[in-house]
Amino acid sequence: MERYTYRPFRFYITVFSVTWFFWLIAILCKENSTLFLFMFLGLITPAVVAVITVFTSKNMALKQDFKRKIVGFYRIKPRYIILAVGLFAIVVAASIGTSILFGGSVKQFSFTEDFSFSVGGTSALLTILLASSIEELGWRGYGEDAVGAYFSWFKESIIFGVIWACWHIPLFWVPGTYQYGLREMGIIYVLNFLLSVIPLDFLQTWVYVKNNRSMLATIIFHIFINIMQEKINMTPETKCIETLFVFIAAIIVVLTNKDLFFETEHVGNLLKE
Repeated sequence: MERYTYRPFRFYITVFSVTWFFWLIAILCKENSTLFLFMFLGLITPAVVAVITVFTSKNMALKQDFKRKIVGFYRIKPRYIILAVGLFAIVVAASIGTSILFGGSVKQFSFTEDFSFSVGGTSALLTILLASSIEELGWRGYGEDAVGAYFSWFKESIIFGVIWACWHIPLFWVPGTYQYGLREMGIIYVLNFLLSVIPLDFLQTWVYVKNNRSMLATIIFHIFINIMQEKINMTPETKCIETLFVFIAAIIVVLTNKDLFFETEHVGNLLKE
């Protein structure tokens, strides 16, 4: 098998440059349709760069691996997706329960009537579905492996978590986005969002690797997380509490999966069956 050398610096420099270019234009847009167009172009950039990187590589193993990750349903182990979904549901319930103990409303256990944001007049549900699916195509299609090819999954989760958090930064100035709403509420909610992404990636990595690096598995989990964040009637303060519980969940996952997070046998061997 022809060996392939992952190029994380080239990938991430390209992704950040192009994404942030489109989102800067979105920040300056006044019309809803134009704003959504450039927001969407920035959103799909990681996926487009990943696909171009893979299919112009002239490496057959890399191309086959990408195809298997996206359509190889046999890779999926449903019990780990169910376990991850259940774990995150417990995180949400524990966060609301803690909030109630400190005077929060019991109504947080209900569903919201509508979504909290709308980008360029486009349905928030559609935005969530697109974001969850397209992001995973880019990040798990090439981005995460590009880091994981050189580090243990523990170190990779920290590095990629920071990268993933930073990638969102321009969205705090794009009108209509979830992040824009957080910035309007205050800096503490901005920092909470950025901080929460890091432990969340440990859960995503867990789902990804346990499902034999299946993109479909992480897409399912990503969609579930985003919908839970929007449709459960949690207050912004409770979402800050939630970050603490996500950290606890990540610690539990790491401690119960040390063989996954700390092994290094996959380093340099990701494309081998």
